[in-house]
Amino acid sequence: MRILIVEDDQRIASPLAKDLRYQHHVVEIARDGLEGWNYANSGDYDLILLDLMLPKLDGMSICQRLRQMNSPALILMLTAKDTTQDKVLGLDAGADDYLVKPFTLEELAARIRALSRRSREPMQPRLEYGELSLDPAIQTVTFGGLPLILTPKEYGILEYFLRHPRQIVSRSVLLDKLWEFDDISGEGTVKTHITNLRSKLKAAGSLEPPIKNVYGMGYRLE
Repeated sequence: MRILIVEDDQRIASPLAKDLRYQHHVVEIARDGLEGWNYANSGDYDLILLDLMLPKLDGMSICQRLRQMNSPALILMLTAKDTTQDKVLGLDAGADDYLVKPFTLEELAARIRALSRRSREPMQPRLEYGELSLDPAIQTVTFGGLPLILTPKEYGILEYFLRHPRQIVSRSVLLDKLWEFDDISGEGTVKTHITNLRSKLKAAGSLEPPIKNVYGMGYRLE
């Protein structure tokens, strides 16, 4: 998932982002409400973790604006306010769920899984292509039934191709979908990760790399 964290307390935002990236999510952090709105308005996010009390623009206003523009992003509000009235206001503003601080990373992960199951495009239980199999629920990859150890970026690239089989995908699209805004990586980095991914597939027994070059356009899983 591509996730935006809008949280001004870096003691919360930084470890949260680290844990979510470890789970192979693409994560960006906005440190105030105005920055959060700009990110949310210009990015393609699956989930927004939105603090209620923010400088410059409050989370409730951001949520309302996103719903007015029919944003499909799931919104999980993070707040220290735990009264019934506050929860009702947040849900009425368009939030999909409401999590009260302090919370554990395990509880947040469970909420995210629950929201994924309720989303408009539910996560497939398993993605398969020939001998290649990727299970998003437990984030494992196998080839010919044997485990394949991938880096988070290699996993993300492979998952994207498995979700878009036979579709031509450019390096710029992969950068946009799998790298953070503030990451200075260029298209050469994408090429390196794909080269490494192909090498691991070959070592696992793939006679021909399933991710093919499409001259002048990008790559395709075939």
